[in-house]
Amino acid sequence: MSEIKSAITVKDLVKKFKEITAVNKISFEVNQGEIFAFLGPNGAGKTTTIKMLTTLLAPTEGTISLNGYDPETQQNEVRKSFGIVFQDPSLDDELTAYENMEFHAVLYKVPKQLRKERINYLLNFVGLGDRKKDFVKTFSGGMKRRLEIARGLIHHPKILFLDEPTLGLDPQTRNSMWDHVKKLNKEENMTVFFTTHYMEEAEKIADKIAIIDQGKIILQGTLKEIKKATNSTSLEEAFLKLTGRSIREENSSSIDHMRMRRRMFGK
Repeated sequence: MSEIKSAITVKDLVKKFKEITAVNKISFEVNQGEIFAFLGPNGAGKTTTIKMLTTLLAPTEGTISLNGYDPETQQNEVRKSFGIVFQDPSLDDELTAYENMEFHAVLYKVPKQLRKERINYLLNFVGLGDRKKDFVKTFSGGMKRRLEIARGLIHHPKILFLDEPTLGLDPQTRNSMWDHVKKLNKEENMTVFFTTHYMEEAEKIADKIAIIDQGKIILQGTLKEIKKATNSTSLEEAFLKLTGRSIREENSSSIDHMRMRRRMFGK
């Protein structure tokens, strides 16, 4: 297989649920090694898009290429090529950090002779090497997030999906987590696709940004390009100009993420 410059290519993607169009002809491209922020209000279509990218939902129309594979027809190849950290916790609190990692390694068929080395490397990488024998139920929220990131990397994925990874974390823990992600991105040329409601995270982290609302991408580009196009001094100002200032109702994202975990991990 020849080298692919684009890690993710989405063209005219549509997802309809009966009379509701959740995603409406969106197109974007994420190059290998980029950090890409996918932003939008509650119910904008972010979770539906991620579900289509990660093989959990079939598009109504349009095409997706993930590392050169089609999520509809090459699900196994696609799933092997990405890692994902869900918005809601998905660790087993009754297992140790090492056991959570080992279970995931077996699930992804990491060769037995490589598992121990890979697990220890990743736990040390996220600063949890000295806690690998401790039960996850004793971990703080930030430690659990770092463990989820380590677990998502166990099979050497080319793309890491992070859905609201810092939700509920204190600023110090959020900064620490992003430091780890940036290091991974730089050292392993790993593509990172993330969603967040913290605009300052996208400002500091993302190479490119796409803003989606009511199922449509309304603007995408670099931070500089988005601020220029909206005559704004910050991403938050641009975001509010594009999506409005009214409060959006929460959608059923928690239920969606629970279903996603069950389909992917049997949990």
